[in-house]
Amino acid sequence: MFISLVCLILFLKPPQALKRPSDLDDDDDGIEKAKKMRRIARAKANKMARAPSPTPSVQTLDQITDEERAEILKFVETEQAQGEVVDEATIKRIVLNFEKRSLKNREMRIKFPDSPERFMDSEVELHEILQEMRVLATAPDYYTLLVKLQVIPSLLELLAHDNTDISVGTVELLQELTDVDILNESEEGAEALLEALLEHQILALLVQNLERLDETVKEEADGVHNTLSIVENLTELRSEITTEAGKQGLLGWLLRRLKVKGPFDGNKLYASEMMSILLQDNEKNRTMLGEMDGIDTLLQQLAFYKRHDPASAEEHEYMENLFNCLCSALMVVPNRDKFLKGEGLQLMNLMLREKKTSRNGSLKVLDYAMSGPYGKDNCNKFVDILGLRTIFPLFMKTPKKNRRKVLSTEEHEEHVCSIIASMLRNCKGSQRQRLISKFTENDHEKVDRLLELHFKYLEKDAEKEGRPRTSVTEENFTAVRNMLDELESDIPTDRGDLTPSCTSNSFHSA
Repeated sequence: MFISLVCLILFLKPPQALKRPSDLDDDDDGIEKAKKMRRIARAKANKMARAPSPTPSVQTLDQITDEERAEILKFVETEQAQGEVVDEATIKRIVLNFEKRSLKNREMRIKFPDSPERFMDSEVELHEILQEMRVLATAPDYYTLLVKLQVIPSLLELLAHDNTDISVGTVELLQELTDVDILNESEEGAEALLEALLEHQILALLVQNLERLDETVKEEADGVHNTLSIVENLTELRSEITTEAGKQGLLGWLLRRLKVKGPFDGNKLYASEMMSILLQDNEKNRTMLGEMDGIDTLLQQLAFYKRHDPASAEEHEYMENLFNCLCSALMVVPNRDKFLKGEGLQLMNLMLREKKTSRNGSLKVLDYAMSGPYGKDNCNKFVDILGLRTIFPLFMKTPKKNRRKVLSTEEHEEHVCSIIASMLRNCKGSQRQRLISKFTENDHEKVDRLLELHFKYLEKDAEKEGRPRTSVTEENFTAVRNMLDELESDIPTDRGDLTPSCTSNSFHSA
């Protein structure tokens, strides 16, 4: 029974990463041994599948004793450790072979530029050594040695190789070398590698390679994904790299990638994630996005979700990333004007009316677009496009079932109240009068709702601070009553300034 469990584990275990052997014979023996073990495991598994016994002989994980579990783990760990240990000599040998094959391929291409069949063998050998070099990612402590051996410039040169198979293979290797989990194992090695990559313009080279990759080819589509992963790894180690990535053209490429027509895919999702990362806490990239007409691009991509819900969880995440990008961009003042001219307010208002999943994101965007003194134009325009008749129903009643729970009840109420508060601060003239008149409708029901929300969050605050609920109500009741008296005394004055047309029901329907 124990042997069958071990065989099954070996059969299901994924293949190990390739490691360069110290001797060819040892490598052949290891391969044959591995094949033999898999054949035995496969035969055993097939036998078990063909002839099940009335009482199962294979135990589930819950039925395995601690002693058996320990023995299995020990067996697997021993089997995994049979590969060659990566040391300084191994790394030097791998790097030397890489340099030799890279030089040979370069010479053959120069010598026979019009005869691919003459340099194809050297290209295959170069691709093989790139795959073999992936073992270097298992030894981050030796990254300093890699830098000293000057292998980084040679690797980055291959990003511009005429054969995209070579450039994609190089990207895959760099992605593994820069994996954050691996780099965290050696701070010194990570710092040395990062400095070398940035010194030799990795970001510019990656973007140039992105421009020529054809995502209809699976291998090149994987290359795009791995390229974005490299940039994400670098930005996670150094946040200031986001600015450099924007300067080197990544932001422009991401915008163009979002506009590509076709079915939704993983790279489109990743592109939206990377754009969100580049815009987060980075005013230079936000400004650059606006100068590239990025606000219009984001609005165009979001327009699809005005009347359609995302078809999958991944597409929903993509939509949320676009909303987050728009919110980040609106924190730069010039982009608010671009949002206004691009009819962003109209799109967000329509999303609120359609009651699709995009309604949650549109609330956030409106909050960002209308907040602060620079939100004045957007606030007045929102009243002009009859936004009051859209926002106040959400103020009066928070939706119980928030689709996909993107916004909690508290977040929903916060955004709605913030939008109304921004309009109260920024609206002037007739727009302000129309807004104030909303609070006088139906026997001041919106004022009642405002008080309801006020006491709701006052009690939450009291609970957090450990104060009794009753004391909160008593000590604030007089202040609230005075506020209501002041509001009622102000309303006749405001209404007295209205023209006859303003006192009609037209504003009540706004």
